[in-house]
Amino acid sequence: MTNRFLAAVLALALPFPAFAQRAEPPVPPAADPAVAALRDAALKDDVAYDIVEGLTTEVGQRLAGTEAEARARQWAAAKLNALGFKNVRIETYRMPVWVRGEERAEITAPFPQKLTLAALGNSGATPAAGLTAEVVVFKTYSDLANAPDGSLKGKIAYVGNAMAPTQDGSSYGQAGVARFVGPAVAARKGAAAIVIRSIGTDTHRLPHTGMTSFPEGVKPIPAAALSVPDAKLIEAMAARGRPISMKLVLTPRQIGEQESGNVIAEVPGSDPDAGVVLIGGHLDSWDLATGAIDDASGVAITAAAAKRILDSGRQPRRTIRVVWFGAEEVGGYGGRDYTRRHGAERHAVAAESDFGADRVWRFQATLPDSAKAVADRLASALAPLGIVHGKGDGGDGSDIGPTIATGVAGIDLNQSGLHYFDTHHTPDDTLDRVDREELRQNVAAWTAMLAVVADAPEEIGPVQRKSH
Repeated sequence: MTNRFLAAVLALALPFPAFAQRAEPPVPPAADPAVAALRDAALKDDVAYDIVEGLTTEVGQRLAGTEAEARARQWAAAKLNALGFKNVRIETYRMPVWVRGEERAEITAPFPQKLTLAALGNSGATPAAGLTAEVVVFKTYSDLANAPDGSLKGKIAYVGNAMAPTQDGSSYGQAGVARFVGPAVAARKGAAAIVIRSIGTDTHRLPHTGMTSFPEGVKPIPAAALSVPDAKLIEAMAARGRPISMKLVLTPRQIGEQESGNVIAEVPGSDPDAGVVLIGGHLDSWDLATGAIDDASGVAITAAAAKRILDSGRQPRRTIRVVWFGAEEVGGYGGRDYTRRHGAERHAVAAESDFGADRVWRFQATLPDSAKAVADRLASALAPLGIVHGKGDGGDGSDIGPTIATGVAGIDLNQSGLHYFDTHHTPDDTLDRVDREELRQNVAAWTAMLAVVADAPEEIGPVQRKSH
């Protein structure tokens, strides 16, 4: 900008003092040098990637309540012990288990085509030989919800949706209703089965699985997600105005109650009265892939950050408790069992990593007024990583949700969701989706957060959350 141009701008601004004197956005003060040193050293972390690589290679898929998840618990306990954590233990519980069977589908008329799909968790089964029925096409979940009762008797419902990528992942809730409750709605309207467009932002021919729920009194019907291209194919056929017939074979089954569990490890604090900082992610995965981003990355990031505090040579004031929760994907059983066992203990803060391995871009905190300075110090420590201070509530996550509900303060380190739903719950959730440098940025963010929160001198007591 030339001096002449600057003078002209200032002259124009003179009649408008508020414009001319507008303050620049406040710049956070520099972080504590010790915190900054821990944070910056974590940008070279190898522990997190080692955990993701080991868990996905040596265990692989880890469907809740199965032998594979049991092997994952043993692997996790051995790994956490080897990393030097204290009080490592496994806490088991029982839960109902659904397992996948055969899954095939094809359009039989008017234009025969084979389809790719995956059964949704809790799906009912077709006869072993399958069922063939007319397809009723609903472009949106709302169209299905507004269909007359009984209008789908003996038919297969198809529900479309279009999920757009968003940085904060907010589109998942909007599009996901087709999976969360769509099958139960179709069942109540008489449908013999339902197929939905996968809840995802990709265009790959890989279906996205995930849980659905059938309330008491609603008999589960066969329910599956089609790959996005195959969903578009059905819609293109429907646009031609001719009846569509589909053959569907889904043979999943419920196998009764089985064992799942949480794996717990700690960095002991110096002040038992200061409370526990609860962190972690979920150990289980869906059965279509090795669960690298969902959620091997989450357990790896949080454990690697806690290890950095453990190895720093300075004992934190608060105990850091790392929990690798079981059975999150199929209903959050691990989070509820943790709160059943430990909810009466003094928790200062809870935080969870369960949104992949892309960069953290924002943090949000719900803290008591007595700990406002903690959030300010967090802003200073995280700003050099490109992380902004959001104004929303902190404490999101299905595993920590039951603990947060008891009044515990919460902190979120929000990762970018722009690519997360490309591979979420698909066969593509594999190690090659994890970027080492982005994983390290996550570890640095979590290390900084733990260094600030676990050692904060302020009282971090219960919080009053807004009712929704």
